[in-house]
Amino acid sequence: MLDIEDFKKSIGKKSRLLGVDPGKNRVGLAISDEDKLVSTPLKTIIKKNNSNFINEFQRIIIENNIKGIIIGNPINMDGSSGPSSQSAKDFARHISNNVSVPVSMWDERLSSQAAFNLSSNLDINVSKKVEKLDENAASFILQGAIDYIRR
Repeated sequence: MLDIEDFKKSIGKKSRLLGVDPGKNRVGLAISDEDKLVSTPLKTIIKKNNSNFINEFQRIIIENNIKGIIIGNPINMDGSSGPSSQSAKDFARHISNNVSVPVSMWDERLSSQAAFNLSSNLDINVSKKVEKLDENAASFILQGAIDYIRR
């Protein structure tokens, strides 16, 4: 796993990135364009068992020519790490050990809330908002990271 500066150096100019909103049972995914301008929600994976999850994750990386992965880190509002952050770090290490592309973490404070609020501005019913929440949060996380990387 790399810090964001080393990650930035390792991904190259033209590369698609995968954003991940890790959850206990649901993992939201988002993808960037090759120029790393825009993040788009991709899908939500329901974790049934670890082996199937890793296989599906690796398939998505190959099919979308992913060159790097950004995983959301739910840091507490005061900047400290809590149980959710530790769980996300464990998840990131596990992913890093099972893929061949660079992995980094990005502060995801308020990403789920921001994704829900953003969808509230659209004419979408609540069940659809909840269904898409994880992949929208992943997109919010990835957009923050690619904005930083492009600076």
